[in-house]
Amino acid sequence: HLTSYSPPQGCLVAMPPFTGLKKTDKVKKAVKEAKAKRTEAFKEKAKQKAEKAAKVVKSGASMKVKKKRTTCKFRNPRQPKAPKAPRYARRLVPRMPKLDKYNILKCPVTTESAMKKIEEINTLVFLCNLNANKKQIRYAVETLYEVKCFKVNTLIRPDGQKKAYVRLTQDYDALDVANRIGII
Repeated sequence: HLTSYSPPQGCLVAMPPFTGLKKTDKVKKAVKEAKAKRTEAFKEKAKQKAEKAAKVVKSGASMKVKKKRTTCKFRNPRQPKAPKAPRYARRLVPRMPKLDKYNILKCPVTTESAMKKIEEINTLVFLCNLNANKKQIRYAVETLYEVKCFKVNTLIRPDGQKKAYVRLTQDYDALDVANRIGII
């Protein structure tokens, strides 16, 4: 008999081919039942999955979307800072603003081209503080000369000074303002 046969050590022996057991009716029936159970279980799982999906669609539950990361670094979101509430003032007298209306405008420009602008375009020309912006220049002109500004253009001259062209509205005449200042 082959099961009791053992070949000598180091020797390979060809075994006769295994034909297998013949399937009996009982075995065939058992295999069929197992397949049927498997398909039933699969159908049950699929049914549960479909019911779950239908429930989500009906309720309109929001899907959690994963945030798309565009950098390799993770940075924490900014934490809200509590407003400062000091127990006492750190300085005795509050500082005065460095750019007040008198410090913003240095002097009017009185060149021929500036006079031409005053007469023709209703525009005043001033030398201003280098740190002053257009809003501050507009505020200074409106408060000092009691006029309304239409528009302010600025430039920085090659010598490093800031020049402002202040165009007045049609209600005010630049010639009258220039006379009041003493340019003309």
